[in-house]
Amino acid sequence: MVKKIALVLIGVLIGLVVWQWELVSYGWMQAKGQVRILWNTKPVSAVLADPAYPDSLKKKIELIQEIKRFALDSLGLDQSGSYESIYDQQGKPILWVVTAAQPYQLVARQWHFPIIGTFSYKGFFEKDRADSAQAELKREGLDTRIGEVSAWSTLGFLNDPILSSFLDRPEGSLAELIIHELTHGTLFVKNSLEYNENLADFVGEYGALRFLAQKYGMNSIPYRDYLATKVFYERYDEHILKGTRVLDSLYRTFKPSTQTVVKDSLKWQTIRQIVVSSDTINDQRSTKGVRSIKKRSLGKLNLPNNAYFIGYLTYRKQQNRFRQEFDSRFGGNFKRYLTYLKQTYPSF
Repeated sequence: MVKKIALVLIGVLIGLVVWQWELVSYGWMQAKGQVRILWNTKPVSAVLADPAYPDSLKKKIELIQEIKRFALDSLGLDQSGSYESIYDQQGKPILWVVTAAQPYQLVARQWHFPIIGTFSYKGFFEKDRADSAQAELKREGLDTRIGEVSAWSTLGFLNDPILSSFLDRPEGSLAELIIHELTHGTLFVKNSLEYNENLADFVGEYGALRFLAQKYGMNSIPYRDYLATKVFYERYDEHILKGTRVLDSLYRTFKPSTQTVVKDSLKWQTIRQIVVSSDTINDQRSTKGVRSIKKRSLGKLNLPNNAYFIGYLTYRKQQNRFRQEFDSRFGGNFKRYLTYLKQTYPSF
């Protein structure tokens, strides 16, 4: 009887693997990538005790420890075992993300995963797998984008390490990154990627400003540089979000009878104008960033497509919502606001 039950269970398992082979294969690839990283990390204490490790990088690691303590103690984010170890990337990218969108609609391709829910992007630890996924999406006629990822969160399931690339960031950017990822480990609502990313962006930026003000002072170079960067990107974000509204209005005018050549012409003409007009954004930063599309060539093949604009909708569309709610309903009391969010939007 036991053997029969075992054979039935094995048969069911094999059937599930065959039925969901793509998901199983992807999950196995992701698991291997995570294990490889975790297996090759070093404890922060060992790195700080190593006399051969550069002092300048040790200071950045110690800064990360300060940022984490601030996020837990002053902001009230959940306790976490993350950022207590470090992984040396040896100057190489570690993760690639593929996004895709309809060619004449600002509608993202969705991927569904057990437990964590629906995402409008798919991550890969292997570049060739990311390239293959992008090529297949292109064959489906979708706009696609592939980009390197500087960090990610395992949402509290694992203890995320410090990546060596973190140590190249200035103080403000580093604080925003760490607090952003710790926010994911504190509150992550299933099937609500846009909400989750917008919230983590809001908390990351708010927390970074508070941390810099506390550690360096509001007249310090780290604070002023980060604030100038934040102001620039807020203007840039608004420009791109306005562009998404223009594109959406254009796409709504397309009819089933509209020829593809006409749709393509109007689409790329509109996107080109969005790119060109981004030159009007006032940039007061002492060091210019590279994220802006205004440095792109204006040839059609180099213009951003719908997948680029979808990314801004995912990460930045709800920023004003969080700011207004935080100020008007909670008077700038962040711990009260965080408690409200956790009670209103239960995390899994």
